[in-house]
Amino acid sequence: MNIALRVNLTREHAFDVANRVCDTLTALGAELLMDEALRPQFGKKAVTFCDEATAGTQCDLFLTIGGDGTFIHAAHDAARYDKEILGINAGNLGFLAGLEKTELHLLEHLFTGDYTIDKRMMLCVEHHRPGAEPEKFYCLNDAVFARGVSMVMLDIAVKANGNAVNDYFADGVIVATPTGSTAYSLSAGGPVVDPMLESILLTPICTHSLFARSLVFRPDTRLEIEVKNAKSCGPLLSCDGEETLNITPDSRFVIRKAHRNSKIIRIKAESFTDLLSRKMIERRV
Repeated sequence: MNIALRVNLTREHAFDVANRVCDTLTALGAELLMDEALRPQFGKKAVTFCDEATAGTQCDLFLTIGGDGTFIHAAHDAARYDKEILGINAGNLGFLAGLEKTELHLLEHLFTGDYTIDKRMMLCVEHHRPGAEPEKFYCLNDAVFARGVSMVMLDIAVKANGNAVNDYFADGVIVATPTGSTAYSLSAGGPVVDPMLESILLTPICTHSLFARSLVFRPDTRLEIEVKNAKSCGPLLSCDGEETLNITPDSRFVIRKAHRNSKIIRIKAESFTDLLSRKMIERRV
């Protein structure tokens, strides 16, 4: 089995965890693929160093060590190459991680096939401008339309399948998947949605309106978003917190369910409600 290993060394325990993971997987017979940039730290391990494209095409699955940000970044690559992905939490909340750093003995389940796959819906965001080909971005968590350095609130028009939904005068709006319902959308007052459902969430951020509730749309909905006062407030679009785009007055956005999905490995028989309760308790502590 070839495993593409991604490690976020900015996390406090990531280096130690990664060393233990390398030893465990090598003993189980795995071939490990890591980015060339990690050679100084892991050059003495039984690892093949290569670029991301080579790892993506040659691996059987992706494995990440870090927090949710590390997982989401790798999940984009895993979805592009149609590969499964497992996360090991070496960060704080680690909502998307399948294992904690104290559970590395469970990695043997990867070789026995004793695990399940959660197929998580993703979003495709198309950026349309006159005279240009649409730019496409993909999100596992969310697409966030927000004001930049300006303190001016955004005037955001939203349509669903060509019909007007609302004009939001707000700091922004979040368009999220069920997986992303426990991320920024939750902080903005949105609902928690079981990630095995397919739907599209729209949550306004600090809206100056009596109608400030989140909306949940069916998965085949085509959302259209326009920032009507983009010229005066310098708004931004952020997809999964990674790709940031300056929104111009002629920018139009179409958001829909993506044709690709994220295949997340689940080794432990833990329900979504159990995970939600445990992680929220950890956060309160």
